[in-house]
Amino acid sequence: MSHKTYEESKKAVVKGLFLLGFVTLIEVFISLFGKGHIIPGINDIAWIAYPVGFIIAILSIYKAYFIIYEFMHMAYEVKGLALTVLLPTSLLIWALFAFFQEGTAWKARREFVKEKNAKTVEPLKGKQGYFEDTSLLRL
Repeated sequence: MSHKTYEESKKAVVKGLFLLGFVTLIEVFISLFGKGHIIPGINDIAWIAYPVGFIIAILSIYKAYFIIYEFMHMAYEVKGLALTVLLPTSLLIWALFAFFQEGTAWKARREFVKEKNAKTVEPLKGKQGYFEDTSLLRL
């Protein structure tokens, strides 16, 4: 790793900040577009949320990569050290997806139970009870 002068380091930091600011502005623009603030009514199209969300996720991952590799100086470290930082981070991201998936499944089951509880059931007509139901057992 060659050492940079103060002016070179300052220039690299300012360049990085402008890059992060530009990517953030793109994310905000795409978010506003997806929510229908730029083109009214675009949010009524259901499929538009998927590419918007995908693009925002990719840009966010790029910003995280840039921050970790430049501002945390992982680009200048040994590959093993960089992987010891990135592997737990990727596992944490995987855990977030898994927890959101599990939460969605719990929500769907809870809604199913609420629907079942809301239904009214008419009582059976005729004799009921333990002794009346055992007639099938007396073959």
